[in-house]
Amino acid sequence: MKIAVLSPIVWRTPPRQYGPWEQVASVLTEGLVKKGIDVTLFATGDSVTRAKLSSVCDHPLGEKPADFKVWECLHISALMERAGEFDLIHNHYDFLPLTYSRLIPTPMLTTIHGFSAPDIIPVYKKYNNTGHYVSISNSDRSEELRYIATIYNGIDASLFPYREVPEEYLLSFGRIHPEKGTHLAIEIARQLNMQLIICGLIQDARYFAEKVEPFVNGDTVIYKGNVGPADRSILLGNAKALLHPVLFEEPFGLSVAEAMMCGTPVIAFNRGSMKELILERKTGFIVDTVEEAVAVVGDVDHIHRYDCHRHAIDNFSQEQMVNRYVEVYRRIVSTA
Repeated sequence: MKIAVLSPIVWRTPPRQYGPWEQVASVLTEGLVKKGIDVTLFATGDSVTRAKLSSVCDHPLGEKPADFKVWECLHISALMERAGEFDLIHNHYDFLPLTYSRLIPTPMLTTIHGFSAPDIIPVYKKYNNTGHYVSISNSDRSEELRYIATIYNGIDASLFPYREVPEEYLLSFGRIHPEKGTHLAIEIARQLNMQLIICGLIQDARYFAEKVEPFVNGDTVIYKGNVGPADRSILLGNAKALLHPVLFEEPFGLSVAEAMMCGTPVIAFNRGSMKELILERKTGFIVDTVEEAVAVVGDVDHIHRYDCHRHAIDNFSQEQMVNRYVEVYRRIVSTA
């Protein structure tokens, strides 16, 4: 079976820092290669992979000024013009590649990593009967679409080693944006008089300047920046708990799975997929308010960190994700 994996080109695959879609595409690609599957990865030219690499864009669009639409068209068309070489195309580039899908002989599987707006759903609806869709959580499904499976994002466990004994700080890990609730993590830590470490890409500069930066003092609140893989596993693994007070219906939440892989419990607001990812009182706590979050931090000591790690291995490992996707590939190819 020959598979083409279409990754975004906003960031490198895998990303040097932030880039969740590119990260999932990378973990999947490398896992498929480990299983002996013939994979061609369509990504930026500086991507790192053991698969065959095809690229038209040398460097990530997020790292230098560029006309996104021009490079997006060149990137996607480069794969579509070679579509006949593959048994299946696995699309991680949202809805635009679907517009080619009836013009090529090769079946296309699209992982829907989330809906940026309701306005994009008509494109997915148009290809409901000819495309194949995977959701990354049961909570992130549109009633208007047909899905072949729900497959949780997987992570490479070797990059997130288990840590049994944590340090005494709380962690906020993710893009700095109002919907991620960084300001609420600050308030939770303040009420507990605990140190908070914040890591993430600043996606909303005004929000950071008004709601986050004034509280950063290098002591009780520390901002580490948009950290890369080496620092990520250490910060996640050494945290007493990951604070995840999201204010939107989050489709998945890679940092939640990564924290648990390291053995770190998660305290999250009850939005989106959080109830699917976290086992209540076994790998963390689902809460609705800052006050509820403050109240359960003391109970984190009663959670066995190995239970968090085991839960992540069983549900969010690279192997679990790859095996599920291979099953879906075979179903699609056998009926093509």
